[in-house]
Amino acid sequence: MISQLLRLLTLFAATATLACNKSPETSSMPAPAPDAPPKKSVIILCTGNTCRSQMAEAFWKKYAPDWYVVSAGTKPKAEVYPLAIAAMKEKGIDISHASPKGPDQFLKHHFDLVITVCDNAEKECPNFPNAAKHLHWPFDDPPQAPGDDQEKMKVTRRVRDEIEQKIRSYLSGP
Repeated sequence: MISQLLRLLTLFAATATLACNKSPETSSMPAPAPDAPPKKSVIILCTGNTCRSQMAEAFWKKYAPDWYVVSAGTKPKAEVYPLAIAAMKEKGIDISHASPKGPDQFLKHHFDLVITVCDNAEKECPNFPNAAKHLHWPFDDPPQAPGDDQEKMKVTRRVRDEIEQKIRSYLSGP
């Protein structure tokens, strides 16, 4: 009777282990993290991380959802440029909850690609020793455009469209 009970307990333990997608030999091994980064990764840098890099991050996520995508600024500002939020909303993309970030938190990450989208970020770009490739795509800075908000919005839309086209072209390959 006791031997039958022990056999049932052993069988139950083995069944429970297998039900958790683990073999008895590997049950003590940790499972892969469910939030492990996808195969490819990119960081997009500008100076303030308020406009160009935020729009680029959003487009990259839209057109390449299998990539791990972040953006940062060499001198991050307090908030995302309101006209960038409005311009992206016109494309059906909400970046209103985005916030500017600095690059330091990403320095130890492996990135397949580092992209700078302004000349200042290119000059001040921190060294990403684990990056496989670095590209420089300079775009005009909409917040620095002359004129009132209406004129700045025209520049923001133009730069938004240029960024979208550049990303789509890059992702479609040569």
